Parts: sequence; C-alpha cells; structure tokens
Amino acid sequence: MEPYASVQQVYAGAMVFTRLAALVMTMPAIGDQAVPVRIRLAFALVLTFTLAPVVMPVPPAPPVELAVMALQVVREVFIGLMMGVVLRLFMAALSVAGEIISIQSTLSFAQTSAPGLVEPSTTVGTFIGLVGLILIFTTNLHHLFLGAMVNSYNIFPFGSAASVEDSGQLAIRTLSEAFRLGVQLSAPVLVLALVFNVAVGLAARIMPQFQVFFVASPLMVLFSLAILALSLGMIGMVWVNGYGGLLKSFAGVSGG
Repeated sequence: MEPYASVQQVYAGAMVFTRLAALVMTMPAIGDQAVPVRIRLAFALVLTFTLAPVVMPVPPAPPVELAVMALQVVREVFIGLMMGVVLRLFMAALSVAGEIISIQSTLSFAQTSAPGLVEPSTTVGTFIGLVGLILIFTTNLHHLFLGAMVNSYNIFPFGSAASVEDSGQLAIRTLSEAFRLGVQLSAPVLVLALVFNVAVGLAARIMPQFQVFFVASPLMVLFSLAILALSLGMIGMVWVNGYGGLLKSFAGVSGG
C-alpha cells in the first residue's frame, strides 16, 4: 500500500477505526440492533477516513512487537465500548419511565418489540424510547456524537492508559442518574396513580358491595394516557436537556 499510504498512516487509520467501530456498534440510534452490522461497520469506516487526519495529524510508528500492538488494539476497543455503553446507559431513563408508567396504568401486559432492545418492551416504553430517538435527530444532538468521537482523543490520547475503575464509576453514576431521571419523567402518572388509588380505596370502604375494580381499571387507563399525552412535551424537553448535557461533556462543549 506504499503508493497510496505509508505504514504509519495505515496503522493510525486502523487504530482510529478500532475505537470508532467499537463506539458506533454500541452507541444509541446508529448502534441499535435494528441497524445491520455491515451498515454500522461501513459507517465507522467512513468516519475513519474523515476523522483520522484530524485526531491523528502525526501518524504514530507501528510497534515492533505483536504483543504491544494487541494491547493497543484492546485499549482502543475498551475506550470505544466504554463511551458507547455510557451513552446508551442514559437511554435507560426512557425505559424506566415507560415501565413505571405502564405499571401504574395497568398496561404492562402490552409488549412490543423495541428497535434498540433485544427483548420486547412495554408498548408505552417502546413509544417513549422512539420519541427519544426522534428528539435526538430533530434537535441535532446527533452532531454531538461526532464531537464526542473527536474529543475522545483529547480525553484519552492514543497510547494513554484507560482506567477500568474510573470507567466503572462513570457507568454506575450514569445509570443512577438515568434511573433518577426516569422516575422524574414518570412523576405525573405516579402522582395520578397515588391519588386515584387512594380515592378508589376510600370508595371501596364506603361501598363494599360496589365492584370498584370494573370501574377503576378503565378509568385508570384513560386518565393515565391522558396525563401522558399532556406531559409528553415536558418529558421530551427534560430528557433532551439531560442527554444533551451528557453529550456536551463528552464532546467538550460548554453548556449554554
């Protein structure tokens, strides 16, 4: 390949592709199970040709020993997987909100195949997850994915050590923040369910012969879906702000 690229350039491109491929395979939207693996790898290859001259303006010399090269490949794969998994973990906020809303509205039995998940999810959870994916592209947050890829070489320069302990702490903190945000997003339906269940319990105590269950179940579904429809804009806005803050921290963009 000497007429087209030097050995250093080929080696640098291979290292960039290794990190970007691991990131693309696990990141939200593009890395979903619904996207074929060949499409994801082709997208990572195109990004490699585009970003390699930017992130590695001076191609590094390939190592002499095979063990050193294998260690560098493993490190690049680990960094890409770590970033992609963290970005995907925050998407769990939508799944948590959907599951809580489904349970409170007695619609948890309705299962639908979710594009980003292997196992089927509740219909409400799948709907909210699709709304989140649409908001990522309509608000141009997907542009920050590219910024995160480029800025990863500022956070983790090529050849630097990647701490497994710090990565684990970051994943735990992201998952806990996603769970907290998921409960916050489902708060309107949670409050409705609490008030409605208290009212149904009082009605059952006052009129023991009245079949409260047959009246309460359809009303709970109706009220829950109505509250979800009214609060869907707020849910999307709060989640986009939280996810945008995470992406900006990875992309090195100051909030504003």
